[in-house]
Amino acid sequence: MTTDQDNRIIRFPLGSTAAPEVLFSDIDRGSVHNGGRIAFGPDGMLYAGTGDAFQSSQSQDPTSNNGKILRLTPDGDPAPGNPTAGSPVYSMGHRNVQGLAWDDQGQLFAAEFGQDELDEVNAIEAGGNYGWPVVEGVGDTQDGRFTNPITTWSPSEASPCGIAIAGDTACVPALRGQPLWAVPLDGTRAGEPVAHVQERYGRLRTVQVALDGALWVTTSNTDNHIAPRDGDDRVLRFPAR
Repeated sequence: MTTDQDNRIIRFPLGSTAAPEVLFSDIDRGSVHNGGRIAFGPDGMLYAGTGDAFQSSQSQDPTSNNGKILRLTPDGDPAPGNPTAGSPVYSMGHRNVQGLAWDDQGQLFAAEFGQDELDEVNAIEAGGNYGWPVVEGVGDTQDGRFTNPITTWSPSEASPCGIAIAGDTACVPALRGQPLWAVPLDGTRAGEPVAHVQERYGRLRTVQVALDGALWVTTSNTDNHIAPRDGDDRVLRFPAR
């Protein structure tokens, strides 16, 4: 959540009137680029994608919590086994992480907003540096310091705002281009993305694999970017094939 002071992660028991407990704070806030996607990984740890809060230099600062993927214990402490002991930082060089998902082998993938050139899906490795703001998109020419994305789009056709892994496919909803992208995966390599339901439901915000294998997708049309459609906003269900 974004407060008047910062971005933070809270927790509270469902159905309780108890005040929320702050698990992790001290993530700088901005008018944009606040990140905010959280997910528990197959290792039981809590991962959080943060934005650069419109201060791009923070993404390359290992002491900053911004422009990072953080790895925490369920109680909000830096997770054991992180690249730097005592630090919550798992990977760095991100502009604005918008989606986190794992495949059946435990490989983490992240969807990320670019700026003017390229949006990205990255295969995340512990200690990896994904280049922002030095590079946007491919950056392994910078003395091998940065890890390339596995696939990219222009922002006008994507603005990828989530990710879910269904078998060997990464499903990526898009805000600006308004498709649900299907990205074939072969380990950490990606095939040619295919657009589905483009401009049929408007801006697509989040995707999740349901317990029965179907996809749940949320729309995001009442956020003052486009005119809402009849019935917005909605949770859409696409049955498993």
